[in-house]
Amino acid sequence: MFSSESGESIEPGAAPTKRERTRALIRDIALRSFRERGYDATTVRRIADEAGVSVGTTNYHFATKNHLVQELYLDVQLGHAAAAEPQLDGVRDLVDRLAVVYRTGLEQLEPYHSHAPEFLAASVSPRSPINPLSEESAPALAVIRGLFERAVEGAKSPLPDEFRAGLPQALVLSHLLLALLWVYDSSPGRERTSRILDRALNLLRMTLPLTRIPVVRAPLRELFALASDVRA
Repeated sequence: MFSSESGESIEPGAAPTKRERTRALIRDIALRSFRERGYDATTVRRIADEAGVSVGTTNYHFATKNHLVQELYLDVQLGHAAAAEPQLDGVRDLVDRLAVVYRTGLEQLEPYHSHAPEFLAASVSPRSPINPLSEESAPALAVIRGLFERAVEGAKSPLPDEFRAGLPQALVLSHLLLALLWVYDSSPGRERTSRILDRALNLLRMTLPLTRIPVVRAPLRELFALASDVRA
């Protein structure tokens, strides 16, 4: 037996309740609208009308439109994980594993590219609840971090153990910066973003052996500490 989001006890395999079906319907309609219409044109009223429920019912399940954006963030990142994890199997090289995570992440974002500037404009304020670094966005960000942790931990790499713990957080921040570049990339198929990613991965491949040199470790420690401070 387990509990639903409302705290109700639910038997495994039990049919969803009417409340759960309504919530799922509202969520599905909102996510489709964000993908097809973007952030600005997706309103609570429109979602409610398409779901055949009142605005009050919609707000009961999701207090604001931004709560639905968080559902979108999580949905995209769960799709990211589902796409990346099978591709990581059997790949041992660290840089190749990181490439899988970065590229599948961009692929999951692609359906939203035409409306991405709207989401960026709404999320750019540090006080915005849909800022990717906000507490509200933590569940989606945790999925990304988990993917990078798996990529690092499963690699056959000369990377010293002291850097394995700090590297995923730095990679998460680089992923967010790559996504920002992707928003502004108007080249066909986001070729410019892909080229930059390829060059960054090649540079990483060349610099990883340097982590075994003691004199280089101090600045790397500072870099990973800085990444942690940025997240905090």
